[in-house]
Amino acid sequence: MTEVNPKVSPEELSNERPLKISKTLQEEGDFCEEEEEKEAVDKSMRPGLQRYLVAVEYIGTRFCGSQQQLNHRTVVGVLQEAFHKFIGQPVTICLSSRTDAGVHALSNVCHVDVERVSKRKPGEVLPPHEPAVVRKAVNHFLQKEGDIMLTDVRSVPGDFHARFKAQERMYFYRLLNGPELLSIFEKDRAWHVSEELDLVAMQEACKVLVGHHDFSSFRASGCQSKSPFRTLEELSVLEMVSTPHFPSITEREQNGSNEEGQDSFCNKCKTGLPTGSISNDIMAGDSKSGADLGFGIRRRHRCYVITARSRSFLYHQVRLLVGVIKSVGTGDLKVSDGLLSVCVPQLYMHTHNCEFNNLFIDPSPVQLFFLFQLKEY
Repeated sequence: MTEVNPKVSPEELSNERPLKISKTLQEEGDFCEEEEEKEAVDKSMRPGLQRYLVAVEYIGTRFCGSQQQLNHRTVVGVLQEAFHKFIGQPVTICLSSRTDAGVHALSNVCHVDVERVSKRKPGEVLPPHEPAVVRKAVNHFLQKEGDIMLTDVRSVPGDFHARFKAQERMYFYRLLNGPELLSIFEKDRAWHVSEELDLVAMQEACKVLVGHHDFSSFRASGCQSKSPFRTLEELSVLEMVSTPHFPSITEREQNGSNEEGQDSFCNKCKTGLPTGSISNDIMAGDSKSGADLGFGIRRRHRCYVITARSRSFLYHQVRLLVGVIKSVGTGDLKVSDGLLSVCVPQLYMHTHNCEFNNLFIDPSPVQLFFLFQLKEY
């Protein structure tokens, strides 16, 4: 999925940073490019080349997106430079999922063809590197970047294509709810919603939007997909522990006196939310609580994680889905309002503050997405 951040601050991006990706780019997941796939396969069949499947994680704040751009720092550009330093010759990185400026990746996937040539005898082709060697060496050259690293490397057949073989893509989106100011540790990691959110209502909205639908109202101008139909395999909202989380004195005392011991810890891991361990008195979402927590101690926000999973998404589809779910949570929209047709893309084309004029929808800020790539085969 490709997302564009209309709220990028000058401090985060240079003045020359492009606001949009080129409209010539296809949405990820459009698998009708047979010629491109055939050309990629033909090139991979050259003797001596080893194709590697690479999983990469990165913090998207300082990247101008994933695809290579002239005079701009991108994920592909940084990876290709690191591989070049490793093997001594240029390579081409093919990402499975394209992401825009500010989008983080827990595990994006790409493939790269590497030919191992002897440095002592130029022209002599050596056996391919082991995947572990590739991972360690490339990460060595990525250390100075500080916001990107390889998490896994595998050898794959020459006809494997990271983009065309991908079966599912998944996005996580974090909403931190409460009147307290957002911690600087959460900068570019979550969307702060000060209004109280109704979790049950948001979950009901997900049930309406999940499945196979015409998502014409959930794609922005410039979307080049031939069909507006998409199948959302999963769209869910769960309350989770806000991270980073450090236990308070009260929580530590409660945990120490808990007779369940290790079983209690296991239950926390299974549910995601430590039941009974977080008092409402220290939650920012509890506006009725007036308890004094002590000087310098902040109330924590309630954390809601929205998960969207599909083989492919339309341009800005997830941003608009999150915006609708958030609006249902605040009460600006009702589940009965016909959520599949509530967005008006024409209005979105003419707005500059990421809001729909005279409507309730706030498309979510792009830099808060977390992409996780799965089911590659």
